[in-house]
Amino acid sequence: MRFEYKVEGGDFTQAGNAASAIKKTLKQLGVDPVVIKRVVVALYEAEVNIVAHAWRGVIYADIEGSGIKLRLEDEGPGIPDIGKAMTRGFSTASEGVREMGFGAGMGLPNISENADEFHIDTVVGEGTTLNIGIRF
Repeated sequence: MRFEYKVEGGDFTQAGNAASAIKKTLKQLGVDPVVIKRVVVALYEAEVNIVAHAWRGVIYADIEGSGIKLRLEDEGPGIPDIGKAMTRGFSTASEGVREMGFGAGMGLPNISENADEFHIDTVVGEGTTLNIGIRF
């Protein structure tokens, strides 16, 4: 099963829609609730990162018998220092994003902790692609 979701930067009213839809599908498929929680945490964090940092993005979710593969591609500023971005508490979120309760610098670390596979490709000034794999 393949799903695709478009995400607009700055549209916090829609943030989390893809994670909610995937959660519902995984529940219907009878996936272990512990695994569903890991998927939802990783996907929600990644989805909010697009909304908070990029101009727009697309989420692709491929659900197979052995797990889920998520690919999030965004058009945005990219990540200048992946090492810093992976540090808990480090954030480049704007003050406005932080005032809304986002941008605490937990996104990428939380994704990494919940994923079985996690890879970041980024080009400064162009965008970032996250590949996330979680086994069932």
